[in-house]
Amino acid sequence: MKKFELMALPYAPDALEPVISKETIAFHHGKHLAGYMNNLNAMLEGSPLAGLPLEEVALKAEGGMQNNAGQILNHEMYFEQFCVSKAENKPAGQLAEAIERDFVSFEAFKEEFQKKGATLFGSGWVWLSATPTPQSDEQLPSGRGAVGKLVITQEANAANPIQKGLKPLLTFDVWEHAYYLDYQNRRADHLAALWQIIDWEVIESRLSK
Repeated sequence: MKKFELMALPYAPDALEPVISKETIAFHHGKHLAGYMNNLNAMLEGSPLAGLPLEEVALKAEGGMQNNAGQILNHEMYFEQFCVSKAENKPAGQLAEAIERDFVSFEAFKEEFQKKGATLFGSGWVWLSATPTPQSDEQLPSGRGAVGKLVITQEANAANPIQKGLKPLLTFDVWEHAYYLDYQNRRADHLAALWQIIDWEVIESRLSK
């Protein structure tokens, strides 16, 4: 059976400082994500789901197997979306147009996204996703084509928007292990800081897939 392997980070462990510290990356990526990976590989031994892509395991599995597969999928998308901190960091292109269409402005979108992340009770994730099939009334102002409606969802524990038939684009992890070393109980401050390190080209590439 081919086993899932721990993803390599696309940046140095200290590249996201001061937003996310090297120490948090070491625990979050090197311990938590690695732990989910080891758990899932062990659970897949002898399972009919062995050999399936990660997304299919997250959709078809149940119980602990689904939780571990979901956490791997979530964390891989989470770690892939970051880059070195930028003072003025905003989306462009189709993504920027879709955000303005569905949330009026980028600032209004950020406010709603942070609120959903700060108010999610317990552990989980806040996501920006797109509906998979654009409707005719979802044409972008530039006329460059239709993009599915953008929605913000709160997902408890290890859930992922693909389980709701959505296309996940951007996520903030609100499990305490994602921020507690750096921000203690100040989840809202952590969420507000993350905008500095979002690689919007990655998010737009997910939208265009």
